[in-house]
Amino acid sequence: MDAEGRVSGFREKPESASPAPWNEAACLGSMGIYIFDSVLLVRELPRASESDSTHDFARDVIPSLVDAGERVFAYLFWDENKKESQYWRDVGTIDAYYDASMDLVQVDPVFNLYDPDWPLRTHQPQLPPAKFVFDETGRRGVALQSVVSMGCIVSGSEVRRSILCPNVRIHSFCDIEDSILLPDAVVHRHGRLRRAIVDRGVEIPRGAVVGLDPAEDRRRHTVTENGVVVVTPGEECLVDPSFR
Repeated sequence: MDAEGRVSGFREKPESASPAPWNEAACLGSMGIYIFDSVLLVRELPRASESDSTHDFARDVIPSLVDAGERVFAYLFWDENKKESQYWRDVGTIDAYYDASMDLVQVDPVFNLYDPDWPLRTHQPQLPPAKFVFDETGRRGVALQSVVSMGCIVSGSEVRRSILCPNVRIHSFCDIEDSILLPDAVVHRHGRLRRAIVDRGVEIPRGAVVGLDPAEDRRRHTVTENGVVVVTPGEECLVDPSFR
């Protein structure tokens, strides 16, 4: 990019990096966040869908715009993280997304969500605070080393090292561990989840077992190279017969 921020060249994952114009010891990297003029985007997408295309913004769309002389500009993002190192994670695979998410439940994560000087600007749904109910032996609503969003209800179940996105409902006698539940997911009674990602709005049926039987998980769901089970709408979960 030049001194005014206009992009003069774009290479995706090159063998060697080009120095930043103001500091030869630094280089610029794309964060994969783009804002387009809609008319231009509609015009360019068919070209990026041709047979010889890799169908990728960074390999096909952006470089062709720069080469054609279109007005492409870069916004410089400065990492305000106050930890010992700047934070960068590539989340281009499910395993990478899972690992980056699990970073957040650590006692002292490198990426600090709670820095008041560096707030995260995002949509906040109008939901009530999270709630944890029942305090009985074998039926206690708790979440340990977890991130629990607004609107969630953990009803007489135990959640460990997990992330509950907004409006998740965990019914009684469930055991959730090392998992990510996306918005509006529901786990019915006696559900057991290990190293799972439950998609938005998915309902895990009563007595379902996810992440404990590798053979059944691979038969029913997508399972990543590192063994993370992804449950998406319409998939049938393995159910413990004693809880049908």
